[in-house]
Amino acid sequence: MVADYQRRIEGLGIAGGAVVSGSFQAFDQGYLIDALAALGPTYVGVTQIPSDTSDERIRELNAAGVRAVRFNVARGGSADLDELELLARRVYDLAGWHAELYIDARTIDDELSRRIASLPAASIDHLGMHGDGLANLLRLVEQGVKVKATGFGRVELDPAATIKAIMSVDPTALMVGTDLPSTRAHRPFENGDFNTVADALSPEQLDAVFWGNAALFYLGR
Repeated sequence: MVADYQRRIEGLGIAGGAVVSGSFQAFDQGYLIDALAALGPTYVGVTQIPSDTSDERIRELNAAGVRAVRFNVARGGSADLDELELLARRVYDLAGWHAELYIDARTIDDELSRRIASLPAASIDHLGMHGDGLANLLRLVEQGVKVKATGFGRVELDPAATIKAIMSVDPTALMVGTDLPSTRAHRPFENGDFNTVADALSPEQLDAVFWGNAALFYLGR
C-alpha cells in the first residue's frame, strides 16, 4: 500500500503528510503504524481510538508518530459529544495531539460549535463537506480551528470559493492534502486538485498552505 501511494504521488513534490486511519479500519492501528514506519519521520498519523484507551497506549502511538485523534461525526460511531470532548482534551494534555473531525458543517449547531471551539486544538476535514455549512465553518476558523483542503471528490461545495473564504478569515487555518486513496469518495484525488488550491491563493500564500501551516500544527515547526 505504501508503495502504491509513493508511485501515485511521484512528481507532485510531496515531502510529507498526515496518514489518516480509514473509518473502515475502526480502532485497528496496525496498518497505520506500519505505514508510518515505511514512510519516515516527515509523515505523521491520525487515528481513531476508543475513549477508554490507556495512557500507555496513547504514548505508544505517539512514539510511532501519531499526532491526532479522529472523530467520525459524519458517519457516526466514534464518540458522543461528551466522550469526544473528554478524549480530545486528554490526548492533548498527554501527548499534544489535536482532534480531527470528519463532519458535515451543516450539522454544527451552536452547542457543537461552542464545544469544538473550546478544544485546545482541532481541525475539520474536507472543507466542512458542504457549501451550506460554510458560515458555520468560518465561525470556527475565526476561533482558531484549522481546516483541511482535501477530498474534493467527496464534497458538495466550490473548493476555490471555500478556500478563499477561509483565507480571508485566517490564512494560517488552511492545510492541503491528497485524501489518497480516496476511499468511498465519488471520485479519487486528481493532480489537478492541487492546481485548484494554488489558483485560489496568492503566490505569497502558497508555501504556508501547502506546507508551513500543517508542519506547525502537526510538528510544532
